[in-house]
Amino acid sequence: MKYASALAVAGLLFLAACSQERPGDETIRIAVASFAMETCTSCPRPTDIEHFEYYGEPFTGEAVLAAGRASQAFTQAAGEYRDVEVIGVYAVRDPLGGSMGSWVTERAFDKYSGEIVQRLAAIEDLDGVYLPLHGAMAVDGIPRPEAELVRRIKEAIGDIPVAVAFDLHANEDAAIAEHADIVLVVKRFPHYDFGLMGERAARLLIRTIRGTYDPVLAVRRPNVAFATVYGGTHQGVPRDMMERARRWENRSPDAYVSVAMGFPYSDVPDMGMSVFALTNGDPELASVIADDMTQYIWSRRTEFEYDLPKLVQGVDQGLAALDAGNGPVVLANLSDRLGDATHILRELIQRGQSNFVVATISDAAAIRMVKDGFAVGDPIEITIGGHTSELAGEPVTINGVVSFIGAYDIGGSVASDLVALTFGDNNYVLLTPDRYQVRTRSILDHAEVPVDEMDIFVVKSRNHFRRGFMETGLAKTAVVIDAPGHGPADIGQLQFRNLPSQTYSRFLPPASPD
Repeated sequence: MKYASALAVAGLLFLAACSQERPGDETIRIAVASFAMETCTSCPRPTDIEHFEYYGEPFTGEAVLAAGRASQAFTQAAGEYRDVEVIGVYAVRDPLGGSMGSWVTERAFDKYSGEIVQRLAAIEDLDGVYLPLHGAMAVDGIPRPEAELVRRIKEAIGDIPVAVAFDLHANEDAAIAEHADIVLVVKRFPHYDFGLMGERAARLLIRTIRGTYDPVLAVRRPNVAFATVYGGTHQGVPRDMMERARRWENRSPDAYVSVAMGFPYSDVPDMGMSVFALTNGDPELASVIADDMTQYIWSRRTEFEYDLPKLVQGVDQGLAALDAGNGPVVLANLSDRLGDATHILRELIQRGQSNFVVATISDAAAIRMVKDGFAVGDPIEITIGGHTSELAGEPVTINGVVSFIGAYDIGGSVASDLVALTFGDNNYVLLTPDRYQVRTRSILDHAEVPVDEMDIFVVKSRNHFRRGFMETGLAKTAVVIDAPGHGPADIGQLQFRNLPSQTYSRFLPPASPD
């Protein structure tokens, strides 16, 4: 028996050794690169090289693999396979102010796409490429920048598999599928599943390289557009739509169903919703899924958008909830894409409200004034906000005390100045040098705001705040307010030059018949 067992073990070891030598099992090399932005083309400031490199030069080497959850998860999942090497190539940092930047200059796009292409081309025996992108970049002179990036890559390195992972707010159409082999889009807003998409991309790309997955993409455009505030997947038709996509995935092995909700603040030819159905060598199934999802979206197109309260009405609703014992309350300014809007702050001051915090007002000049002439504990009279445009509202004068001077990472993994002022009856306002979308209480705690004493949290956010305020139980009520700004709920206020024909929104004029 011992002899037989030894023979069995030897046989297994021999088979394992043979399997390592099969052509399909040799080491494969996958490169990771990223160049991503969500562009607000109605915002005033173009985005150039200086803005992408405000927080530092692009990441290279191993730092690329740690630059964001999508890359980290991809690397971790790929590490579960034998004979797979993941190579960090190049990752452009988020630009100054994030999506407060307008059109990306062509010279910036050419520089960074050129760096990616050149570095990829220098890698010997490259088998695949993974690109964690955003999908809502708008480049002056280049209508579909993500598709163009992949096209340039394949032109330089040949037709090897490329997997792309997008943010839920991507603007994409069939052009990306002409060049990318695998397209995945996150399904949750707030975004929890960048890591999941990274893991899926790794597994699918490795299987594609080794010949066990034959990616087939069907792409559809439902011709529906709406403001990002309506896309929260915690409720309504966005939740139902993503659940329908997951049901298709659960009952169809090797099928992956992605829905991009679009980003209407980028005036590009592929703005709006898109559906990507990915299957393993089954174009018929991909078409069936894509058609079903598109028909479902179109059938419920009137349910995405609804009336949201304007400034006074929204504050009224929040204070009514507080009076009814349903506090603390979040008042979310959905439309402030430049960060310096003062509308809700001014309204609360005029009403004599107490126990509120506003996070944040972007005002680099006010921060410099505090740092140059004041210390923590000093009384101060200072005018803040309202400096970018008339949409931001009038500047507000604060008579109070400097409560915090320090720094906090608001972007680029680099600490930025942070100042907190306290005034009135236990009220606080946080100042950052650039726009910052508050998602959790972390920045409030860092600035030593007595969070548990607050009745009202005023944030510049559409849905991301739900993760740290509503889902944790920190607040009981949320009122999303459509105050003036560059990101209105009513996208009919925007000036479009490149709006796709026949696009539906309740706020857009009905499309004229062809």
